[in-house]
Amino acid sequence: MGLTDEQNEELIFKSVEFLVKEGRRVVYDAEHFFDGYKDSPEFALKMLKAAEHAGASVLVLCDTNGGTLPDETFEIVSEIINKFNLPIGIHAHNDGDVGVANTLMAVKAGAVHVQGTINGVGERCGNANLVSIIPNLKFKMGYDFNEKIDISKTTTISHFISEIMNIEPNSRAPFVGVSAFAHKGGIHVSSVLKDSRMYEHLEPTSVGNLQRVVVSDLSGQSNIRYKAKEFGIELPEGKEFSKNFVNYLKSMEFDGYQFDGAEGTFELLLRSELKEYTPFFNVKYAKINVLQDENNVHYSEAVLKVEVNGVIEHTAADGNGPVNALDSALRKALLRFFPAIAQIKLIDYKVRVLGEKNGTQAKVRVLIESSDGENNWSTVGLSPNIIEASLMALTDAMNYKLFKVSKEKEINQVLET
Repeated sequence: MGLTDEQNEELIFKSVEFLVKEGRRVVYDAEHFFDGYKDSPEFALKMLKAAEHAGASVLVLCDTNGGTLPDETFEIVSEIINKFNLPIGIHAHNDGDVGVANTLMAVKAGAVHVQGTINGVGERCGNANLVSIIPNLKFKMGYDFNEKIDISKTTTISHFISEIMNIEPNSRAPFVGVSAFAHKGGIHVSSVLKDSRMYEHLEPTSVGNLQRVVVSDLSGQSNIRYKAKEFGIELPEGKEFSKNFVNYLKSMEFDGYQFDGAEGTFELLLRSELKEYTPFFNVKYAKINVLQDENNVHYSEAVLKVEVNGVIEHTAADGNGPVNALDSALRKALLRFFPAIAQIKLIDYKVRVLGEKNGTQAKVRVLIESSDGENNWSTVGLSPNIIEASLMALTDAMNYKLFKVSKEKEINQVLET
């Protein structure tokens, strides 16, 4: 910055002194401290002393470039702690992917002031992630906080911040990701059911998360029984049904289906095998036209014939794309039979191409997430035709909602009786 050491020291002193005289509590962030200390300990200590003498309340050691390693952090913070009477803080960046580790090591060395951000949001590779730091300090290292923190809200806060930023939450984020306490392998699930500590480093609810068992090609009978219990489904005694159903699912996954992100479709399959569910409607005919009007505006048109209890409903609808047109036409056909369809909103739509070597002949897997304002559910479709795969996922989404509504009515009728 073109300053001598003495000029830099004077600027720090005068800036902090001015703020203190104005009645401010000053937390002094020593930018680039760790790199500066490794380059010249004498210079770095002199700058900290300037802030201390001017009246700073806290001295924060910043790893601005994010390149310091945890053992270095512990060693340097330990040295600083012995040289100052003020509280020492830590401000770590994540450029070396050790922002959380550096923060924990700093606290272990004696730092009592921690800076970070929710989800590690920050410049370049991000700041130290408070979502991981706070539960580690509390549950793993036994520290407490000056202010009461409800750590069970961690997952909610993390997802809320992602929503504000309009980004999808990281499913594999430690502590708060949907995969953080998810189990696939049959033996894993069997062990978790006996003692969750076998494959979980802490109780998921302590950070507001949930234990999840997913169904995949690694599934065993334990997964099926766990999911059935979660859905409130009674499975037949003995292992024959579970074994057969596992084999059935694995054959579908071999074809390209994936159920660990489509629990709506999985539940319908399971209930169908148990003869508890049959589709509420059947799409007998579907035609999609991609058109261009006289103003050179492109749009799509879907024409459907849908059968409900032997009645054929023939509808058509426009959309800004073929899937949107298909969705609109399907809703239009079903609304007079099932008013609950109006509650369904499509909130996410994903397409995955399988077997890329097959080019445009490859199968596609379509995953749709739907919501009725209270509950969310996901459904999947698979086909070499993206429109057919989308229609499969859409029909499962509608059928799932209608099944839940019908079960609710059954329960209410029993209660009334």
